Amino acid sequence: MLRVNPFSPSLSMFNKLPFSLIYRSAFRRSFRPLGTFHCHLFAKTVGVANVHVNFFAVDNTRNLSVVATAAKSPLNISDSCTKEMSNKARRKSVRESPGGQLKFKFDMCSKHGRFEEALRLYDEARSNGVNLQLHHYNALLYLCAREASGDGGQVNELKELGLKRGFEIFQKMVGDKVSPNEATFTSMARLAVAREDPDMAFELVKQMKSLGIPPKLRSYGPALFGFCERGNAEKGYEVDAHMAESGVTPEEPELSSLLKVSIHKKKVDRVYEMLQRLRATVRQVSESTLQIIEDWFKSEDAAKVGAESCDVKKIKEAVVGGGGGWHGQGWLGNGRWRVARTQMTKNGVCRSCGEKLVCIDIDPKETQNFATKLTELACNKEVKADFVPFQEWLQQHGPFDAVVDGANVGLIKGHTFSFYQLNNVVNQLQQMSPSKRSPLVILHRSRVTGGPARNPNNRNWLESWKRAGALYATPPGSNDDCIIWLHLSL
Repeated sequence: MLRVNPFSPSLSMFNKLPFSLIYRSAFRRSFRPLGTFHCHLFAKTVGVANVHVNFFAVDNTRNLSVVATAAKSPLNISDSCTKEMSNKARRKSVRESPGGQLKFKFDMCSKHGRFEEALRLYDEARSNGVNLQLHHYNALLYLCAREASGDGGQVNELKELGLKRGFEIFQKMVGDKVSPNEATFTSMARLAVAREDPDMAFELVKQMKSLGIPPKLRSYGPALFGFCERGNAEKGYEVDAHMAESGVTPEEPELSSLLKVSIHKKKVDRVYEMLQRLRATVRQVSESTLQIIEDWFKSEDAAKVGAESCDVKKIKEAVVGGGGGWHGQGWLGNGRWRVARTQMTKNGVCRSCGEKLVCIDIDPKETQNFATKLTELACNKEVKADFVPFQEWLQQHGPFDAVVDGANVGLIKGHTFSFYQLNNVVNQLQQMSPSKRSPLVILHRSRVTGGPARNPNNRNWLESWKRAGALYATPPGSNDDCIIWLHLSL
């Protein structure tokens, strides 16, 4: 049996009791049938302590339809009002039913941490034959996991009670054929780690994914923290890899735990990786993470690791290619690090070493990912036939040192569009440009063909920008303030 320390709590999610779904016509207050919905849960075995429990297949059929009214039939106001009253009465009936009242009481117990009261209500409900739904079980499992993990701040007896009753309640839930969701699995994973079994917690996450339930970051927390607390670095890396496969991004607590176990196990390459991931995703770390980082750089292992010689040119190229400020080439040099806490001046100069901070750009991979997502967004929000020609035009005429939002510049002094003001800004930016090239001017097509554009002087300026390949007219309906500007920034 594995031994772990309690970990930080994760919040539970509660699902409301399902109601019949209805559709209202936009033109008539009549109800139309929506058909039938089938919900299946495939049989899967979960090991609970020494007992194996099966998730029995569930086939709940809900009719999501009410009385339909012919499209051309006159609206019966009396019947409509009767249906409205009927719906209100039905909702009130659900609220005041034993299950509805129990739901409200469980919510209050979860909100205020009343674990023992929730157990009493649960035992009372079972003895009275109250039909328990998913929300009821999730509320109970959340409270049990909270106590078993030591987050309730109570005595050891209550921790043991939370652990014992948590598995019992889950067994009853499966026996009642209530389909679990992500919140259910997350609470059970926390209970598994409280039972010093992070392997079970990890298996629960895998089973969740196999059942088509997308895991969340909190779903992985119990297993990841459990393995890291035990010093099992390899299993921690395995959980981290599973998170990546599921599209779940770790945050500072997860990366900090992986960094700590990597340092403890002297896995210097992993230490470097976690520091880079903290740099890329967290930027500003908490005091506890900072202490782990400081301890690493003060250690003997940090002093020993690193290449004795390196290619300076290659390092400089890596810094430029990575956006500046870091090279990503691993540990360079050896010897003891000088570790000090310092402050930066308003000009970005370190008060300890005197070096100035550099401007860090996004690296090429991030740039490409951003450009791809932006193109997808543009083709969804813009008329695709308009955005693709803009990309082709930009490839032919770009790049530009500067871009001018013609509408904002031309209207900066009032409600009348001023080509004179726009031309002054264009000329100043051209003089400031290292290549002395005219900046790209973005104008809506209506500003290029109508209104002040008909003035001979203004027409001459427009023609000169066109000849220089520095004028792009956006078509009607194009969101030039969003998509085009973001694309140009790349």
